Amino acid sequence: MARKLGFLVMALLALASICESSIFSPVSESHRSAALELFSPTDGSFGSLEETYEAVRTYAVLGIEKKLNIRTSACASVVDTISSPSSALKDLFHALRVNGILKCELNEEAFGRIASRLKDSLNDAKSLLDFYHAVGGLLLIKDQTSGVDVHLGDSEKVFRSIKALSQSDGKWRYSSSNTESSTNAAGIALETLAGVISLASSDIDHSLITTVKNDILKLFDGIEKYDDGAYYFDEKLVDARGHQGPLSASSSVVRGISAFAAATSEYLNLPGEKILGLAKFFLGVGVPGSAKDLYYQLDALACLENIRGSIPLILSLPATVLSVTRKDQLKVRVSTVLGSAAPPLSVKLMQIFTSGSKDASLIDQKLKFDPDNKVHVLETLPAIVDVGKYTFSFEIILDDPEHKKDYATGGRTKVPVHVTGVIEIDNAEIAVLDSDLGSIETQKKLALPGENAVALSANHLQKLRLSFQLTSPFGHAFKPHQAFLKLRHENGLEHIFVVGSSGKEFEIILDFLGLVEKLFYLSGKYDIQLTVGDSVMENSFLQHLGHIELDLPDAPEKAARPPPQPVDPYSRYGPKEEITHIFRAPDKRPPRELSLAFLSLVILPFFGFLAGLIHLRANLKNVPKSTVPAIFAILFNLGIAAVLLLYALFWFKLDLFTTLKALGLLGIFLLFVGHKTLSHLASASTKLKSA
Repeated sequence: MARKLGFLVMALLALASICESSIFSPVSESHRSAALELFSPTDGSFGSLEETYEAVRTYAVLGIEKKLNIRTSACASVVDTISSPSSALKDLFHALRVNGILKCELNEEAFGRIASRLKDSLNDAKSLLDFYHAVGGLLLIKDQTSGVDVHLGDSEKVFRSIKALSQSDGKWRYSSSNTESSTNAAGIALETLAGVISLASSDIDHSLITTVKNDILKLFDGIEKYDDGAYYFDEKLVDARGHQGPLSASSSVVRGISAFAAATSEYLNLPGEKILGLAKFFLGVGVPGSAKDLYYQLDALACLENIRGSIPLILSLPATVLSVTRKDQLKVRVSTVLGSAAPPLSVKLMQIFTSGSKDASLIDQKLKFDPDNKVHVLETLPAIVDVGKYTFSFEIILDDPEHKKDYATGGRTKVPVHVTGVIEIDNAEIAVLDSDLGSIETQKKLALPGENAVALSANHLQKLRLSFQLTSPFGHAFKPHQAFLKLRHENGLEHIFVVGSSGKEFEIILDFLGLVEKLFYLSGKYDIQLTVGDSVMENSFLQHLGHIELDLPDAPEKAARPPPQPVDPYSRYGPKEEITHIFRAPDKRPPRELSLAFLSLVILPFFGFLAGLIHLRANLKNVPKSTVPAIFAILFNLGIAAVLLLYALFWFKLDLFTTLKALGLLGIFLLFVGHKTLSHLASASTKLKSA
């Protein structure tokens, strides 16, 4: 029992640590499994080109080798959309996005026709989304073919038209007629402006780009933050387009900033801590349960992976539970958000915080890099570390100072660490003491954990003492999270007592004279059970120690009665008591001779009937002489005899329903043969009268 409980505690702890470490761990195989499940085409295609792009983009980010079997249907939809003159700008934009990944067969003429239409739409654009689809479509054509001129001669005019929708807080409006600002619109605007810069035939006014850089910094001033260091952009606009929320808004902003940083040659000077916090937010989502959220998450992480000047580096621990018994080593892995290798760097353990205390111990210890496994290893734990819960503070130091311009480390990273071990249990004993003198009347040694079956007895004038010592693997006193002593009466009533401690010594003394009311004056057998457990104690146990027979005084008249014990709800489904049915005894039958005599009296009238026919000289001349009528007459008489036989069988054997069923069949038979017989007799009588 003790071993099972220890394993259970360790399993739960390991599960909790995995959940915690996965919050800021790079993309894993779980994301790939989720993508294969969520992005599953129906009949070889998705519902729209937008959904198709989200699927192929997600597969491309994760590097999934398994290809979606949608190329034929998707390319057919792309060609139809691009060929149709009535296709909306949004549909053309998504068709070009899909074509950028699937590489469908489109000729230069189709690209030229679409490019001309997109340029014309810029002159009539009135909303941010109109600019976004037109500029984005032209940029996609530029990436897919070099034979079509997509450069904008009036790029600065387009830039100013989009910039006119910006707000003082860094957010943007969807249109000039809409007064509400949106964080999601800010990301769309930044991505659109980045496209205008890439498509410009001449340089954009530098002051405009500087203004946009300031808008980006203002946008970061309004970013939200969680307690764990994750940052995110919230969306306040309720009636904004599409799938809104912190995940989509943050993804939109990251995509826009990444595109703008790539389009301009200037350094954006983004706050590294907040960029790293955005990465923690997306990784902290875990594995989303919807295809749309998974796309937002992975698309944003892919943008952060390539954002110029601020690529976040994620520090994670393969295991946050270390066993001093197994001599586990602390390992730290540093990578990008998608799990790519980090540049040459060092990891230092700077501080260690003890759980429940704000004081920290300064360590400043460099971890050793293992090039084979690509992890940084702390070979030996600091001397101040014993079994318990800690928070380790790490710092990433880039070996090349020039890399500080490309990567965001975010300062120090705090990680919860559980150090576990086998706790030594010594001097465990249980004793019955004399209440007056305190002398030991009965004393038993205990094996904790182990098999124990002590049998004690006491009265209300005596005491029960339980004591033991707990020592950590490093020889220090250990105080577990739980230390309970339970007394369970034979009627099921339980009493739980907390075992106190002083240093290494744990002791509890139960004075039965003061506990008689709590025990409801119930004498009898009490089972003794000890529970000692902690999440860092590998040998936690719930141990049955034995029993004690208590002789308590009778309860006073006004003493409290023990509460009724709850009924086990599962007992209603257990085996029920067997039900014995008692049937009425059969009536006593008459003697055999009397029954046969009665049968003779019943049959006797039948013979009297036959004798009467003979005595009266019954007329049998009308019996048909011809063969067929004679057969019907014989069958008629046999049918009557069968009815009489059926009555007899009913009397001796058959039930009512069987008899009625057979009587119905015989009745139909008698009706038929009787009708034939009577018809013959009527015909013969008619012929005789006419003669």
